[in-house]
Amino acid sequence: MIHEIGNGLLCVRASERGAELQSIRTADGAEYLWQGDAKYWSDRSPIIFPYVARLTEGSYTFGGRRYALPIHGFAPQAAFAVETAASDTLRFTLCDSEATRAAYPFRFRFTVEYRLEGPSLIIGYAVENRGDGPMYFGAGVHPGFNVPLDPGVPFESYRLRFDAPYRPQRVGFSPDCFVTGETAPYALREDRILPLRHDLFDDDAVILKDTARRLKLYSPLGKRAVTFAFPDLPVFGLWHWPRTDAPYVCLEAWSSLPSRVGVVEDLATQPDLVRLPSGQTWRTAVTVTFE
Repeated sequence: MIHEIGNGLLCVRASERGAELQSIRTADGAEYLWQGDAKYWSDRSPIIFPYVARLTEGSYTFGGRRYALPIHGFAPQAAFAVETAASDTLRFTLCDSEATRAAYPFRFRFTVEYRLEGPSLIIGYAVENRGDGPMYFGAGVHPGFNVPLDPGVPFESYRLRFDAPYRPQRVGFSPDCFVTGETAPYALREDRILPLRHDLFDDDAVILKDTARRLKLYSPLGKRAVTFAFPDLPVFGLWHWPRTDAPYVCLEAWSSLPSRVGVVEDLATQPDLVRLPSGQTWRTAVTVTFE
C-alpha cells in the first residue's frame, strides 16, 4: 500500500513494501525521485538494513553460525507496518520475526520516518536493540534522483558541490564490488566540486570517505537543485547503473562498508559496523532539500 504526505511545498509518497519512497514532487508538479526503469534500475530509494551492499559469498558468520543475506539486507523486500500516517509525517516499523532471525539472529525494532519541514524531507532511522547482547549492523539511504532535474539540461552539466573544501579518499573496490582495503585521494575541482559524467560509473559506484557531510546536486544551466545532508554517516556513495547513459544518480550515505575481498565477515569483528548495546537505540537522519 502507498501512503502520501504533503505540506503545500512537497508531496511525498512511500510504500509499505520496504518503506521505500515512491515519489517526491514539488508544488509545481516536478518529480525529483527516479521512477524506476528496468532498462537501468527498477528501484527508487531502497532502505539499507541490516547490512550495507554485498557480503562475500552472500553470507556472514556470528556466534559460530553462518547466515545468508541479500545485497543491502532484507529491509528492501520487507513488509513494514505503518505506525504513523499524519499530514506531514510517515513512520514505518519493522520488528524481528522468525523469518528475520533465520537470516539475522538479533531482536530489534527498526523505524523509518519521513517528515516534511518546508522544502525539506527528513529521512530518520532508529534501530532499537531488544536482545540481551550487543547487536551489529549497517544501515544507509539510497535515493535516486532524476538527472536532468530540468528538462533539456545535459546530464554532463550537473555537478555535486560539497559545502566546504575537502580532499576525500576513494574507497578501493574489486571488480565484483568488495572492499580491497586500499584508498586513494579523489580529486575534486577546487577541492569541492565533482562534475557528473556517465563514465564515472563504468567501474560501479564512487564511494568516498572524509568528505563534507552536505552537498548540492545542480547544474549552472538549470534552476532545480537537491541539497543532501548526512551529518552522522561517514560514507558517501554516488552511483548509477554501470556503463549506461542512465538519467539519474543515487546519492547514498552509509554507516559502514561492505565485506572485504575474500573475507566472509564475522559481524562481531568487522571493524566498521555499528555495535549497539542491549536496550539502546541508534538514530540517524538525512535531510534532503528541494529547490
